Parts: sequence; C-alpha cells; structure tokens
Amino acid sequence: MIASTEREPFHATVAVRVDDLDTNGHVRGPAYLLYADQARWECVQAAGVDLAALRAHDLGPVNLETTVRFHRELTSSGAVEVSCRFLWGKGRTSRVVQELRAGDGGLVAEVESVSGLLDLTRRRLVADPPRRWREHATRPWLLGL
Repeated sequence: MIASTEREPFHATVAVRVDDLDTNGHVRGPAYLLYADQARWECVQAAGVDLAALRAHDLGPVNLETTVRFHRELTSSGAVEVSCRFLWGKGRTSRVVQELRAGDGGLVAEVESVSGLLDLTRRRLVADPPRRWREHATRPWLLGL
C-alpha cells in the first residue's frame, strides 16, 4: 500500500474517560480501538463525506482487520491525540495507519486497519473504492486521495 499524497495525516483529540480505565488506572485495550474508530469517523466527516448520503447510495465503510501495537501505558491524562493516514493500493481495500499519543507527545500505541467500502445491496466490496470516496468527499486529500 502506498499513500497517494504526502500531506500531513489528520489529527483528532479524544478525551480519556474514567470508564476507559482499568483498576490500575491504565486505559483498557478496547478503549484504544474506540479512540481509533472515533478519529477515523472524524476524519471522514472532516473530508466532507455525508454519511447519510453514502448510505443513500447503498455504500458503507467496513473494517476487515485491526492490529494494535502497544508501546507504553496510557493513563487518565485527559486526552489522547490520534492521527489517521489512509493508504490506497490497487485492490478493493485500503489501510488506515493511526498513532495514538499521550499529552506529552509520546507514542502509546499504533492501530492499523484494513478497510473496504461495501455495496450494501450486493453485500460485496466495491471495485474502485478511491473513486467512490472521491465522489462523496469535498476534501478528499484528508482521506489520502
């Protein structure tokens, strides 16, 4: 997979909530996935994609695989910064590479996802997802397009 642009990745700040913490005061593993999901959705919306319009065209993004690499503990620091970089190849899927950073800028985790755009009628991935995303995005460069 290669990025179609060298622009900076999108960044979102996500609040760390008390119920994200385990009994040791560390952020629980599933919360990292929630932070990554939230940042991806914020990126898609910042790119100008109207999710209702996407659904009206019988299209929906799907996550096919997610890998989390933990680097250091994250505690109730108030917020975590999450970056999103979309990488596109020639197939029906794309990758989203995300870094989660603590308030001091230190890398706490990396999340990498394989995603597709599902034709909700045929229940199959669309053949040219970059073209379809471009049709719905007013700022496609935020999606690496």
